[in-house]
Order: sequence, then structure tokens, then C-alpha cells
Amino acid sequence: MADNDEQHNHTFEQASAGASATYPMQCSALRKNGHVVIKGRPCKIVEMSTSKTGKHGHAKVHLVAIDIFTTKKLEELCPSTHNMDVPNVSRTEYQFSYIDDDYLHLIGQDGTEKNDVKVPDGDVGDRIREAEEKGKDILVTIIAAMGEEAAISVKEAT
Repeated sequence: MADNDEQHNHTFEQASAGASATYPMQCSALRKNGHVVIKGRPCKIVEMSTSKTGKHGHAKVHLVAIDIFTTKKLEELCPSTHNMDVPNVSRTEYQFSYIDDDYLHLIGQDGTEKNDVKVPDGDVGDRIREAEEKGKDILVTIIAAMGEEAAISVKEAT
């Protein structure tokens, strides 16, 4: 018996809360402006319609959604009783500090530094670069889901 106790002595360097990147939700419970995973990508639902049950089974839900990181349009047809994954999406505001090698240097509300988000293309990126040139205080909103992050909006700090 004493020999078997040795196999139960484990040392764990790190433990996580086990928070998953997604959670399941029934198709019929999804809503417009909500989020869903289509083809492995986190998306925001922009349109949805439900077809009635036919003689061959379930009502179907037709989803049209936009990838929250690439803005590509994706579609999915799913029986209303089936489950689909919904991404855990978080938005966080950071104080902008500076840009270094196309990466934003940001400061969280708790004082922690964040420097692993690229300067986005398009209007948001242009506004951040312009604010840096003019020395304006701005807040950058970062959206995070399924291990990806991106800057999605900018506003002047008050």
C-alpha cells in the first residue's frame, strides 16, 4: 500500500480557473447582436431567421454573422434544437501610452502594462497614430475572444 502512495504525490506548478474560450448555447436561444462561433471564428450575429419544421425534421436557424476580428461575413444553417459554441468576449479600456514597432503600449486601470496588441489597420489605427503625434490622451478599447485580441475603438480621455 505504501508503494502506491508515491504515484499520488504530484506537484503542480500552475493551475487555472478552467475558464473556457467558448460555451454551448441552443441555436434557438441565440439573438441578433449576440456572439457565436462559425467555422472556428468568433462572430457577431447581424441577421438571423428561423424556418418552420418541414416534413423532414427540425426547424432550422439561418445565421449571418461578421467575424469580430477580420470583419468577414460568415453564414451557418443549424437545426434550432442543436447547440452552437458562443465565444467568451471581453472588452477592456486601456490608457494609450505609445507605439513601438507597430505594437500599442497600453496601461490598464490597475496599472499593468500591455504591449502585445498590434496597431489596427484603417480608421482606428489612423486615429491612434494621429493622437500620438499630437500628444493627446486617449483610451483604446481592446476586444478579446478565443485567444485573439484587437483594438476596436478610440476615444479621448476625460
